[in-house]
Amino acid sequence: MSKPAFGPLFFFAIAFALSLYFMFAAVQGDFGLFRRAEILAEANDMRNQLVQVRAEVAEMENLTRRLSDDYLDLDLLDEQARSVLGLLRTDEIVIR
Repeated sequence: MSKPAFGPLFFFAIAFALSLYFMFAAVQGDFGLFRRAEILAEANDMRNQLVQVRAEVAEMENLTRRLSDDYLDLDLLDEQARSVLGLLRTDEIVIR
């Protein structure tokens, strides 16, 4: 009586297990498809945030320029003095 040949069966079982492992790693691993989708979504969010921050910086640069020594916007200066320092003119009435 001859022994059953488990060698090829063992080889294919290990090859199948390894292929399952690599497929799982390709889909859900650190460098897999799902992680790539997460990174792309995060990059898109960061781009949107960058656009918002650049708009805020441009607004602040505009306000800073308007309050500089070279170019003084008296209306903006008056607005800032009123809001920050709480200044009023003598002929004004405050209604809360």
